[in-house]
Amino acid sequence: MRRAAAELILLGAVGAVVGCWTLLYELAYGAESLAHALFPGLVAAALLGLPLLLGAAGGVIVAALAVAAVGRAPLIGRDVSVAVVVTTLFGLGVLLALSRASPPGLDGLLFGDLLGVTSRDLVVSTALAGAALIALLGLHRSLLLVGFDRGSAGAFGARPVLVDSALLILVAAAILVGVQALGNLLVIAVLLGPSATARLVCRRVPATMVVAAGVAVVSGLGGLYLSYYADVAAGASVAAMIVGAYLAASLIAACTGRARSAAASRVVSGSPGLS
Repeated sequence: MRRAAAELILLGAVGAVVGCWTLLYELAYGAESLAHALFPGLVAAALLGLPLLLGAAGGVIVAALAVAAVGRAPLIGRDVSVAVVVTTLFGLGVLLALSRASPPGLDGLLFGDLLGVTSRDLVVSTALAGAALIALLGLHRSLLLVGFDRGSAGAFGARPVLVDSALLILVAAAILVGVQALGNLLVIAVLLGPSATARLVCRRVPATMVVAAGVAVVSGLGGLYLSYYADVAAGASVAAMIVGAYLAASLIAACTGRARSAAASRVVSGSPGLS
């Protein structure tokens, strides 16, 4: 439980920051694609007895090369090439994981094993999360310039192509931090869910990151305790808590927006109570 809590805190910290930039750059589909594309690498690493992190990294590299190759085909756009490669690789991973020759337990790669996190996994996750956060701190100015004014970013020394590539690498690093704990299907919830929740109540990037990190950590720990007392899957409990936080924030934002609209209309109409 302690190792699982530490893993969720690490994933919440790096996932919140990376997730905010991912949503700002409208790369949510790309992030989900990366998470699915590395699945056959995870399965291959488990079958060969290699570290899952090595397999995931190999899966990301193969997916990137395949997308680049398919995208060069005539009459095939980038979105179509990504969809073709991701579905092909994910289907290959499922076939390997569910074949009769595969040892039992590989289906856990889809949903992770949060309570099975080891001390070695924590060390690797800490190193990856620390490197990703340091890189994000160094790229903060360039990310802001490209994210808010891509056309003029070059005049201030930021190169959009390099910034986009760096962000995708950091998204892959964030996925690698949490994929072993939450699995291929659920890791994207921690990466994007808290950031989407924070965007409903915040307008500035730093505040959004802080709120997203808080939502991720609280939802993660809440899901962990829920899984313990309700005797349900830990990863699914964490994802459910994140979805609940998003729904609550959506309801609050909707009620607040209606209240502001009603107040503004009363002011315009000259209501005595608000004029």
